[in-house]
Amino acid sequence: MHAADTNVLVRIFSREDDRQALAASAFVEKSVWISHLVLAETLWVLQRKYRFDSSEIARIVEVLLNHATVTMQEPDVVAAALDLYRSNAKIGFSDCLVLEIARKAGHLPLGTFDRDLSKLDGAQRLL
Repeated sequence: MHAADTNVLVRIFSREDDRQALAASAFVEKSVWISHLVLAETLWVLQRKYRFDSSEIARIVEVLLNHATVTMQEPDVVAAALDLYRSNAKIGFSDCLVLEIARKAGHLPLGTFDRDLSKLDGAQRLL
């Protein structure tokens, strides 16, 4: 199995360049692994550059989790982060993912200065 870089996923979902989108899709169809970092970077680019909203971001994560040829790094963690993201409109997906990674690793509480994130179970506001 091969791994996909951020720009591969961005090309698929942005559809900015048809030739690159087709090449990226063909690569993914051969079976790929996606790391937490690549997922977080991809979603950040899609939100910042392409203005995807939170419902589109959630849909993309769900598509990737359920895709026949995509293997996510720790899919249970990504699914838990998705559930958290969908139920907390003020918190970004990356923050949800960081919290769920820490939870699975047994390293809670997650220290943060983020007011909204600190309200979640397992997070602790430092000031």
